[in-house]
Amino acid sequence: MDPCLNIVVVEDHEALRIITVEALQSRGHRVIGVESAECLQETLGNQPLDLVVVDVNLPGEDGVSLARRLKQSHPDLGVIVVSVRDRLDDKLGAYECGADLYLTKPVSVEELCAAAAALGKRLQRVSHPPRRGFSLDLQQMRLRGPAGETPLTAQEATVLAALVRAPGHRLETWQFLEQLGWVDTTGKMALEVPMSRLRRKFTLVGAAANPLIAIRKHGYQLGCDVVID
Repeated sequence: MDPCLNIVVVEDHEALRIITVEALQSRGHRVIGVESAECLQETLGNQPLDLVVVDVNLPGEDGVSLARRLKQSHPDLGVIVVSVRDRLDDKLGAYECGADLYLTKPVSVEELCAAAAALGKRLQRVSHPPRRGFSLDLQQMRLRGPAGETPLTAQEATVLAALVRAPGHRLETWQFLEQLGWVDTTGKMALEVPMSRLRRKFTLVGAAANPLIAIRKHGYQLGCDVVID
C-alpha cells in the first residue's frame, strides 16, 4: 500500500494547481496548494511535510532556488520539480540544487501521482522510522496514541471521524457545521472550541506536530495518521 504523504503543491497557475491537488488527494494524500514560495513559507511551520511539488516558473523566488533552500533546511524532504524546460542543463541544474525528480510539462496526473508514491516510499525507507499513528474508537469514544489514550465527547468524536473519512482528510467549515447539526449562524468561531479541545487531547496521547491544521478561508485538515477502530 502506498504511504499517505503530506504534500504541498507550489504552482502559480490556478487551474493546474487545483487539478494537481485533487489528483494527489484522490490517492489518499493530504495535500495543500499554494501559488508561490512565499506562501509555502507560511505553510511550513503549520504542518508536517513529506513532499513538495514545485513549478520552476513562479512569481518571486523561482522553483529551482526554492528547491535548493528547502533541501538545505529540510534534508529529508522530497522535492519534485516540474517545468516546461526540457533541456539537459535545466534538468541537471535542478538536480544539483536538490531536486529528487524532474518532470517535464505537460505531466499527466497519473505519472505525477506514481512519481510521488515512489519517492514517498524511498524517502520513508531511507529517512523515516515507521510512524506511530493514532486510532479513534467510536464505540468507546476514545482517542489512542503512542503515549496512551483519552476519552472524547460525542462532538469531538464526530468532528474527528468526519476528518478521517473525508477525501484528503480535509473539510470545509460548512461541512463541519453540517456534521454537527449546527446552523451557519453558529459561526466559525464556535467550531474552534472542539478543535482546540481535540488538539489538547492529541497532545496528551503523544502528538508532536499540529494534528488539526487550520486552512485560512477554508476549514481544517488532519495533520497526522488516524484510523477508526
